[in-house]
Amino acid sequence: MTAEFFEKYEFKLKTPEELVALIGPFPRDKKVIMCHGVFDVVHPGHVRHLAYAKTKADILVASITADKHIKKGAYRPHVPERLRALNLAAFEMVDYVIIDGNAKPLENLAALQPDFFAKGFEYTSGGLPAATQEEADIVEGYGGGMIFTPGDIVYSSSRLIELAAPNIRLEKLLALLHAHGLGFADLRAALDKMKGFKVHVVGDTIVDSYTRTTLIGGQTKTPTFSVLYQGKDDYIGGAGIVAQHLRAAGAAVTFSTVLGKDDLATFAIDGLKEAGITVNAIIDETRPTTNKNAIIAGGYRLLKVDTLDNRSISESILEHLAEKVATTETDAVVFSDFRHGIFNHWTVPQLTAAIPKDIYKVADSQVASRWGNITEFKGFDLVTPNEREARFALGDQDSTVGALAGALTDANACKLLILKLGDRGAFVSRPASGPGDGGNYFSVDSFSQNIADAVGAGDALLSYATLAMLATGSEAIASILGSMAAACECEIDGNVPIKPADVLARIDQVEKAAGYGA
Repeated sequence: MTAEFFEKYEFKLKTPEELVALIGPFPRDKKVIMCHGVFDVVHPGHVRHLAYAKTKADILVASITADKHIKKGAYRPHVPERLRALNLAAFEMVDYVIIDGNAKPLENLAALQPDFFAKGFEYTSGGLPAATQEEADIVEGYGGGMIFTPGDIVYSSSRLIELAAPNIRLEKLLALLHAHGLGFADLRAALDKMKGFKVHVVGDTIVDSYTRTTLIGGQTKTPTFSVLYQGKDDYIGGAGIVAQHLRAAGAAVTFSTVLGKDDLATFAIDGLKEAGITVNAIIDETRPTTNKNAIIAGGYRLLKVDTLDNRSISESILEHLAEKVATTETDAVVFSDFRHGIFNHWTVPQLTAAIPKDIYKVADSQVASRWGNITEFKGFDLVTPNEREARFALGDQDSTVGALAGALTDANACKLLILKLGDRGAFVSRPASGPGDGGNYFSVDSFSQNIADAVGAGDALLSYATLAMLATGSEAIASILGSMAAACECEIDGNVPIKPADVLARIDQVEKAAGYGA
């Protein structure tokens, strides 16, 4: 699939208002028939339905349900709305395609007033369903007619996808870039523009340790593994790796955190300063520096030993942090929440209130073993929780990710949400900014290939997405570069800062696979 594909067929994509002007009022000389559905994967049943409908009128309009209204599984649709629309537009028999922004086609039926509305024959067995009857009432009310297309096999997109979901990662990316008027050159240019921004990161430092061992055997009397110690590697994690990702990407970074009075605190401070980060470390002698030590044998994690104190920070430390937030010269503030003392329902409002006006505000929740609530960060410019945290915050186990993202965007009153979905990629939601703007929502598939260690992927996404938004203001560029940075992190063992060169290499790789760099 190339840019020529989009340019060749997008002339058939119309808004309902444009289509009303094109086909004229009912009754009309040229008959119009309309079909409506999800069309997530176009199968032989769809082709038969569309082909039969075309025999009954001069103009065939295919109407598709918008992504945000699809509830056929948590991660549906598999194919995003614009690509679904273009797939239908590529059929010669289809004259026009519209994306219906409503949950039901009723409003567009009333506005377009097609001569006929075509439904599959399965809707006639056992009487009309209530939803079909609603449609029939509108169509017959202005003098139009319902047509039920014949057939002998009923196909299901859902069942086909469940059997083997097609890999359309590149097609989705190309469609997203084209929809926003972007190309791979814009992604490269954005990486260069990200340099020089000032970012203040506030959050919990975690030292991630990997203790390497070899399994010797087990005790005969108790179910105890016996391992031979081989060595230990320590990495600066938590909000500390967010600061390092930002610095590696070219930002001037200030990092405010709370540490214990111990060797791990010295390790973290020295490492951060060596990376060129300005460190505001508040030493709390009553708590240890948070350490999460994974015991590894033969490439498998046998056990994780955490050393931490999750008590809330004291009022004096909170005042100190709030003062740093208020006085540090910066373009963006990033609250990196791991729920190890700095952020809770008491401190978040006070720290948020300290952020100066017109500073870009970012919040991320990366809670693994505790309860966090991303909805406590109200009115931020960008929030990047994962799906588990989003479902917990809203008490929602069942909604599709699109509906979940929309509900969380409303609950947070945020300007942009990037919902992290692990190996499924990310879902992006931007609410409408005013009249005439319907907002924006789309998914970005994962760019990971050989996952070695997924720890820290969300931190890389947060960092690159933040700088991309500062540099370009484009949610498409931010989500793509963030996802690519996350993919690079996944393929490295340990929490290591991702450099622009790493992301550039991934852009080159994806562009070549898409056919543009061949």
